[in-house]
Amino acid sequence: MTTYAPLSSVPPLGDSPSQLDVAGELLTLLRDATTEPRPDTQLESLTLAVAADLPVLLWGEPGIGKTAALTQLAAALDLPLTTVIASVHEPSDFSGLPVVGDDPAEQGVPMAPPDWAVRLVRAGRGLLFLDELSTAPPAVQAALLRLVLERRIGALRLPPGVRIVAAANPRSSAADGWELSPPLANRFVHLQWTHDHEVVVRGLGGTWPRATLPSLAPGQLAEAVRHARRAVCDFLTARPGLVHRLPSGETRRGGAWPSPRSWEMTLCLIAFATAAGSSREVLSLLVRGTVGDGPGLELMAFVDRMDLPDPEMLLADPAGAPLPERGDLRQAVLDGVVAAVRMRPSKSRWDAAWALLARAMETGAPDVVVVPATTLASLRQQDWDVPASIDRLAGAMSLSRRADRAADRAADRGAGRGGPRAARRRADEHGPRG
Repeated sequence: MTTYAPLSSVPPLGDSPSQLDVAGELLTLLRDATTEPRPDTQLESLTLAVAADLPVLLWGEPGIGKTAALTQLAAALDLPLTTVIASVHEPSDFSGLPVVGDDPAEQGVPMAPPDWAVRLVRAGRGLLFLDELSTAPPAVQAALLRLVLERRIGALRLPPGVRIVAAANPRSSAADGWELSPPLANRFVHLQWTHDHEVVVRGLGGTWPRATLPSLAPGQLAEAVRHARRAVCDFLTARPGLVHRLPSGETRRGGAWPSPRSWEMTLCLIAFATAAGSSREVLSLLVRGTVGDGPGLELMAFVDRMDLPDPEMLLADPAGAPLPERGDLRQAVLDGVVAAVRMRPSKSRWDAAWALLARAMETGAPDVVVVPATTLASLRQQDWDVPASIDRLAGAMSLSRRADRAADRAADRGAGRGGPRAARRRADEHGPRG
């Protein structure tokens, strides 16, 4: 049975706020949040691509925060946000609707753009967010090609101050999802959007990371362009098969893959990342999101080695020349130094190489010194005296070899005495039997 409060207990209108007003106040408090500077690799990658004026496509499961990230990005950059749900539009919404004039035979039939495009052109700036891209049918995807690449909608051209970002769910989690067509996919920088537990918890507490455009160093712009062109051009000269490689699978064609267009975007991103002093992790995300994981990782390894110090510089100043911190790069440098001594052997260069190896052992892992030291020792000529630094290296190398043998024996015990590792060790210890 329903009961009602007596009229005398109902507050008169105007004496107090309505419950909807109170609910609105509560919602305002819940939505109130602040931002803070916080290292966020994927957010920095997004803002760098936005600064480079390249279309970005965020891939992530539903509810991961793609739309919230774009809303916060627009607010942080003070850009008006225009959201267009691609899947609920017709192809004509992006190519323009024909409008018949007074004399079509003389004036033609102009293509009228949608209202949101007109508002962007009038504003002169903004963030165009194309949401639910993977649920757009092929005909709509085809109509989006000109918008994403040429920034044209009907007879309008979006101004330079407008940036384009899209979002999509993987086909497995998209409602009536489609794979992206290869021509459309190849026009985007693909970023995999995942959640960070700490960021989510702190954000729910009212503080989210702050999105800021990268700070570009004006004096480094020309050098950044030279560096980017050298990296991409030298790499493709060595790997011509990667200039254009269309994947065979339908799913992979809907992601990042190498083409002249995507290599041009990669060159642009390397220049921006260099001028901004971005981390290697940020650049790796962007490069892999442009040309794919395999070619992107190859390029990153090439760039790492391209920036290695000249072996002749190290031989000229073995006590003070900088050595890379990363172990793989340090070993590549030491191998290059030994190769330089082999090409032009002399007692002074041999001694300088030993001094450099000794410093590398003292400032890093001794493992990286073992192979170059063994090779350098084989280059000794009879009239060359052995430098004192070899004694320190010999002790470290001996300890490293004993550690390797102990690890081998432990692995052999787990696999049985008859394993191939055991056979190799016995051959090393006892030599071949005649």
